[in-house]
Amino acid sequence: MLLVLLAALPLLLLALPEQAGDLHHLVHWDTLAALAGLMVLSRGLEESGALTRVGRRLLARVDTERYLALVLTLLSAALAAVVTNDVALFIVVPLTLGLRLVATLPIGRLIVFEALAVNAGSTISPIGNPQNLFIWQQAGVDFTTFFLAMTPLALAMMALLIAAIPLAFPAKAIHIEPGGSPPALKPRLAGVSLALYLPLLLAIDAGLALPAAVAIITLYLLFQTRVVRYVDWLLLLVFVLMFMVLGLAAMLDPVVSLVGHLAGWPGGMMTTGALLSQGISNVPAAILLEGFTDDWRTLAWGVSVGGFGLAIGSMANIIALRLAREKGLWRDFHRWSLPMLLASWLLALLLPSI
Repeated sequence: MLLVLLAALPLLLLALPEQAGDLHHLVHWDTLAALAGLMVLSRGLEESGALTRVGRRLLARVDTERYLALVLTLLSAALAAVVTNDVALFIVVPLTLGLRLVATLPIGRLIVFEALAVNAGSTISPIGNPQNLFIWQQAGVDFTTFFLAMTPLALAMMALLIAAIPLAFPAKAIHIEPGGSPPALKPRLAGVSLALYLPLLLAIDAGLALPAAVAIITLYLLFQTRVVRYVDWLLLLVFVLMFMVLGLAAMLDPVVSLVGHLAGWPGGMMTTGALLSQGISNVPAAILLEGFTDDWRTLAWGVSVGGFGLAIGSMANIIALRLAREKGLWRDFHRWSLPMLLASWLLALLLPSI
């Protein structure tokens, strides 16, 4: 992903040389600051040993891999509807990674389903993901109206995902690693990391993501340097380049022409949103397409469906895959996400007529 973005940026600048001096305006710095703060806090929880202990308690209550997958999928979806899809992943993925210290499990596949679940679960809420928040603000409707408009699609997407669980996870007993003692709990690190989540979310909501992230990073640099050292900072570079590359791509005349062409396909703007998300991600797709239609519901459905498919369709997908740090996981992700894209698109076509 990083190499593709690095190669694409100079090519786009050749096509749009007048934008070279404005590249920094294409980057959503508040989004990156929020992401940095969340990465530090989630790493702090992981380092504290608290998530591994929670995972042990979870495994004591589930008896099969299939049941565990169902629990984690539903938890991911529910969290995404309340605290946004990205934040949900920063809670659930470290918890899942901690399970590999406890039992022999298909950790990568569990994280794939968590990524798909946060995309599906966040669909129902106007604050569930950035594209919903943008469309909700532009539409000027109340919370309940937006929620009810998105409910059929969100339930359909979740039903598809739950139906896929028996295909992905066997109903075999979970094998607990013998003789494994839980990692040492660092209660102060766990308490601080957990306690800072809400203030960070409130700061993000108030438009203070950057100073809040700086404060959190500084705090950990002073007292928990190891946490900061092992954060995946390369992920932030990936997002900086993504904002630049996708922002430039959305300015190209062929892209504008493509929108007009796709709008004539079955599903109209819904199909356009889903397909365009595969190329420039669903948040930029929502921003680009908002000026082409007054049908906010159809647009919101399209970019929500577009969160499936290619990993680039949603920033949440990339966050999950990067947090997992597992070789070959990108291939496994697409094995499940591409069929989900097709099935969700077909359902979205049928639902309005039901």
